[in-house]
Amino acid sequence: MLFGRKKRSIQRVLVVEDEPLVAFDTEHFLHSEGFEIVATVDSVAEALRVMDEDDAIDLVLADVNLSDGSGVTVAEAAQERAVRVLFVTADCPKEARALAVGCLAKPYPQKDLLAAIEAIETVIEGRQPRKLPVSFSLFGAPA
Repeated sequence: MLFGRKKRSIQRVLVVEDEPLVAFDTEHFLHSEGFEIVATVDSVAEALRVMDEDDAIDLVLADVNLSDGSGVTVAEAAQERAVRVLFVTADCPKEARALAVGCLAKPYPQKDLLAAIEAIETVIEGRQPRKLPVSFSLFGAPA
């Protein structure tokens, strides 16, 4: 495809982030990069509600420390629905390897978020990513 964007295997993203500025920036950046933002929510309860109502989510970006609980709970629910999770947090939880495809350490530049998602897509397509951002740990393919 010349001068066009390739078809993404990750298109629909749920953002779970309780820091308003980070949530706003993430939503707008990903939208500008061609992703569809299913919702941007700031709590475990809202994330679970969105996942219950929408069965076509490709990726959940989940912070770990949320106002009403842990992003680990969100990841467990996503795993039950076969939805991939990327933790975006300053402190990656010990359960991360079993629940998520990776962990991106905060703070991170937006280009690293995009590179992390592209690396996950590369793995989904059965290939090895060439280079990973230093703030990103790729675990594999849970979900």
